[in-house]
Amino acid sequence: MMLASVTTLSTGCSLGDRTLTTIGQPAAASTEEQVRGLQGALRAGGHPEKHFAVTADQRAYLDALVDAGVQPSDDLMALSIGAYVCQARAAGQSEHAVWDFVVPLVRDDVDDAHAGSVAPDIDEVDAATADYIRIATERLC
Repeated sequence: MMLASVTTLSTGCSLGDRTLTTIGQPAAASTEEQVRGLQGALRAGGHPEKHFAVTADQRAYLDALVDAGVQPSDDLMALSIGAYVCQARAAGQSEHAVWDFVVPLVRDDVDDAHAGSVAPDIDEVDAATADYIRIATERLC
């Protein structure tokens, strides 16, 4: 299952060349450059967000999350969640479907941000999910 998730993330699922690295990037960047950037971030290990460049739109999204009180476990995870929101929106999914698709990702992110010390509260997960969906829709999609 993990392999399928990584494969889906790295191939961009049904949006062709609009993978995670293309969310908010200018169309001029080649697919090959985008793939190399994501692969480099994934190979770096540890903290991949320190090893890949984000666009101004992606940085605004990440900053807006923090301003809203969301503390992502890392930038790559936050960008992944935003990409999933945009993919669901592009596929014409309902609000309920977007929520159902994103909430497990956010729950894992909130749990990672707590470093396993305390299980995340459901209200905290719900608030973070709402913020992720709203901010991704406004800033990335």
